[in-house]
Amino acid sequence: MVDCLVIGGGVVGLSIAYEMAARGKSVRVLDRREFGSEASWAGAGILPPGGSKNLNHPLDQMQAASSDLHREWAARLSAETGVDTGYRECGGVYLAGKPGEVASLLGLQGWFAERGVEMHRVTHSELREFEPALVDDPDRIRAAFLLPGEAQLRNPHHLSALQQACRRRGVDLVPHCEVTEFEILAEQVVGVASRGQTYRADRYCLTSGAWTHQLLEQLSISNGILPVRGQIVLFRGDRQLFRRVINEGPRYIVPRDDGRVLVGSTEEEVGYHKGTTDEAIAELTDLAHSLVPQLRDAQVERTWSGLRPGSFDGFPYMGRVVPWSNVFVAAGHFRSGLFLSPAIAVAMSQLMCGETPTIDLTPFAPHRG
Repeated sequence: MVDCLVIGGGVVGLSIAYEMAARGKSVRVLDRREFGSEASWAGAGILPPGGSKNLNHPLDQMQAASSDLHREWAARLSAETGVDTGYRECGGVYLAGKPGEVASLLGLQGWFAERGVEMHRVTHSELREFEPALVDDPDRIRAAFLLPGEAQLRNPHHLSALQQACRRRGVDLVPHCEVTEFEILAEQVVGVASRGQTYRADRYCLTSGAWTHQLLEQLSISNGILPVRGQIVLFRGDRQLFRRVINEGPRYIVPRDDGRVLVGSTEEEVGYHKGTTDEAIAELTDLAHSLVPQLRDAQVERTWSGLRPGSFDGFPYMGRVVPWSNVFVAAGHFRSGLFLSPAIAVAMSQLMCGETPTIDLTPFAPHRG
C-alpha cells in the first residue's frame, strides 16, 4: 500500500512521481513497457518560451511555469544524478517557405508579444550570419524569425535522470506491468490488477499517454484521447552544423551537441499503429536536405515513430476523475507533454495532496463535454 500509484511511466508520470516523493509521499509507478519508451522518448524535446505577462488562461500559465521549471529541474536532476539532460537555451529559428506561412509567423510573433516574449524578424543576411549552414535561397526561405528564448532537452537523457532521481527518492518503479482491471468499492478505486497481482494505494493517477483512453473506459469514463503518430529521422554527423532549433510550420530540425540532428514530424491518425512509412521518411529527409544542404552528406542513423496523446478539443485532461474520489488523470497533452511536464507535476501533486493548485485545472476537467 502506497500513498500514490501512478499508472504510466512516461515523462508526465515520472515527473509526478518525482514531485510527490519530494513531498514525502510513498509512490509506486507501473508501466506497461519500459519506462519512457513511448511518446516521451520519441519526441525532439523542444521547449518554447512561456512568457511573463497577460497570462490569463491556465494553459498559458502552465507554459510559463514549465519554461521556468525546466531550467530549475535540469540543474537539480544533474546535481542529484550526475546526468546531463541536454537542457540548452539554444534559441529557435522560424522559417516561412510560402507566402501564407509569412502571415502565420507574423501572427505567432504577435501572440508571443502579448505574452512578453521576444520574437523578431531577421533579414537573409542576418540569418546567414548566425546560421550559415541554412540554405541561402530567398525562394526557399521567404522570411525568418528568431525566437531567442527557445530551449531543448534530450528526451532519453531527461527520462534517465528522472528515473534515477525517482529511485533515489524511494519511488518503486515497476516495468512491464500493464493494468488490466480496477477493483472498485463504492466511489473509490481500492486496487488495480496486473499479472495476477493487486496493487493498492490511497490515490491513483492515470498518466499512460494515448493508452489512458482505455484506462478511463475501464472506469466507464468516455473521453476524447486519441493516438496521433509522429515519425522522426535521425541524422548522424561528425560535428554540429547549426545551434538553434529550426522550425517550419509543424516540422522541425533539432541539432544536438554531438552532431546528431533530429528531423520531424508527421501528424497521422492511424490508431495505435506505430512504425514508419517510406513516404513520410522521404518527406522529412527532403525537408532536412532542402534547409541544411550539408545534411546530404550525413548518414541517416535511425528512423522511428511515437504515438502522441491528442484530445478532441486540443486541451489536455488533468484533474480528478468524477465520480471516483481518489482517481486522477494527466494525459492528452499531444505535442506538449515533455514541455509541460514539470508544471503538470506541481499542479497534480498539489491537487492529490488536498491543496488548491496554483494553476486552475478547471478547463482541463476530465468530465468536460
